[in-house]
Amino acid sequence: MGDAIFKQRSGYLGVGIVAKCGVLTSAQLAGLGELARNVDCQYCKLTTRQTLIFVIPETKLEDLRAGVAALGLRVGVFGEIVRNVKACAGNKDLCQRSLSDVFELGGELQDRFMNRPTPCDFKIALAGCHRGCTDPLCADYGIIATGSDTYNVYLGGRGGSRKPIHARPIATCITGEGVINLLTFILERYDALAEPRERLCNTIARVGLEPFLPPEDFLTRYRPPEENDFLAFAGF
Repeated sequence: MGDAIFKQRSGYLGVGIVAKCGVLTSAQLAGLGELARNVDCQYCKLTTRQTLIFVIPETKLEDLRAGVAALGLRVGVFGEIVRNVKACAGNKDLCQRSLSDVFELGGELQDRFMNRPTPCDFKIALAGCHRGCTDPLCADYGIIATGSDTYNVYLGGRGGSRKPIHARPIATCITGEGVINLLTFILERYDALAEPRERLCNTIARVGLEPFLPPEDFLTRYRPPEENDFLAFAGF
């Protein structure tokens, strides 16, 4: 566990910078430009996890830390922990297809869970519609909006590897509050069942998905009343 700071072969440091689900205000964007000049940043790189990498001299690290904090941002995290949350534009001001405000939900998940210790790195992705621009099926915990405050949740995905795996559905049409509390449940089960440094998909392959499935009364508690009525009518 630790900060996302990596020594490069050139001798420079690559430092990850995290915003709220990758969204910057104009003031933060302008401030980052000024900070880049002040710390002799050689390159800036946008990553697929919605972070920004500054490549800087090692002597400028503390100046960068202070500047990032002053802008209301933070240095990223790395290792066996919950990583920064990846979310799509996800509200009516940023995407016409969005069904729910996943930007706000993603921010709440990041504030609550980012940097929490886990057996292996744990990635969360949210999408505001079925198009899945943030690859939620390739995340350990993937969330796809289905309505104004309803979400389907998927578990155990893995993207960048020799053997990518799609996450499997574990909950349908639960509220944002349900998404948060279900994540707490999943992380507790992961802590209890995983071997050291075992990615969630590998734990599921070893013990099965069943131990990670929440009780039905848990899911019922976080479904809108009309959804529970429909499921009862359909015999589920």
